[in-house]
Amino acid sequence: MTQHTGRRVVVNMSLSIDGRYSKPDPLDMSWVMPYATTDVSRDHMTAMWEPSTTAVMGRVNAEGFLGFWPTVIGAEGADPRDEGFAKWLVDTEKVVFSSTLREAPWERTTIVDRPTAEVIAELKATNGGDIAVLNSPGIIKDLLAAEMVDRLALSVFPIFLGEGPRLFDDGLPEGRWDLARQAAGEHGTLSLVYDRVR
Repeated sequence: MTQHTGRRVVVNMSLSIDGRYSKPDPLDMSWVMPYATTDVSRDHMTAMWEPSTTAVMGRVNAEGFLGFWPTVIGAEGADPRDEGFAKWLVDTEKVVFSSTLREAPWERTTIVDRPTAEVIAELKATNGGDIAVLNSPGIIKDLLAAEMVDRLALSVFPIFLGEGPRLFDDGLPEGRWDLARQAAGEHGTLSLVYDRVR
């Protein structure tokens, strides 16, 4: 879907029931794996990326995503939804926030080291589809604080992590959201999509 103005900022995040996006060791993704391969999770990701023409990530997330997902393309037994996301990620415009990278090691990637809200405002002023922020909590927190998120796409997994960082910090601006879509699936995985009421 291409829009000439008003591109939506869609943030995607996986959360535990107790609102955490990570264990204390952010590289430990073992808690995500049983749920990320369910039909509801794969359909959730497909609905998020299909209308998007820009992917936004932090450096650490970009290294993880762009190190793994291209290997899915053409892999034996790969789910078509996973392969679709992988092809989109490789082919789409990418914006990666980093204060340490000077050159992008990935194609179709722009490295930025500027305030999040400023960069996203510039993207919103261009033509294109949705701007998808992929599991990058620092960027998402900045955009929530700046009231720039149009859609929250959340995967909620039925697990308490008990410790680790939370996505929704105290002090966020008050706001109301409409439930745009919901689905429940295998292992109790939930897909929840909320649109900001403005």
